[in-house]
Amino acid sequence: MSGTKFVYVTYIRTTPSKLWRALIEPEFTRRYWAGTYQTSDWKVGSDWQIMIPDGRVGDSGKVLEFDPPRRLAISWRNEFMPELKAEGYSICTYELEPAGTAVKLTLTHEIDIPNAKTIAAVSRGWPHFLASLKSLLETGESLVESRTWPEGI
Repeated sequence: MSGTKFVYVTYIRTTPSKLWRALIEPEFTRRYWAGTYQTSDWKVGSDWQIMIPDGRVGDSGKVLEFDPPRRLAISWRNEFMPELKAEGYSICTYELEPAGTAVKLTLTHEIDIPNAKTIAAVSRGWPHFLASLKSLLETGESLVESRTWPEGI
């Protein structure tokens, strides 16, 4: 299984509905996910995209599961890095569970390719963006470094 799956678990002091909105609504994602936003009508089988602030499609796929505010699964392919795009589609799953005054968020990103470059890439990106999401929901401010798209990418 080496290099085929990335799992991240965090607890966020919020409600499941607020966390759900922060995961899919453009006004939230722009604030903690490098100025990007997602487009979809959020129905199973529908197209899904992450839009880079300069208008490019960053990632794309399909909505596989949509069960608010508990579970969201999407197929996911990077569109702007040729070595990642060549690996094809991975699956990203968000699971939300009430945990006292917090919500347990489990993110699983997986692809059926040993030592996948996609998994190496998301393993570097997800912790920072999810920490920024946690900060935004708990304090009203995201991490400064995650607010804008990096130059030259």
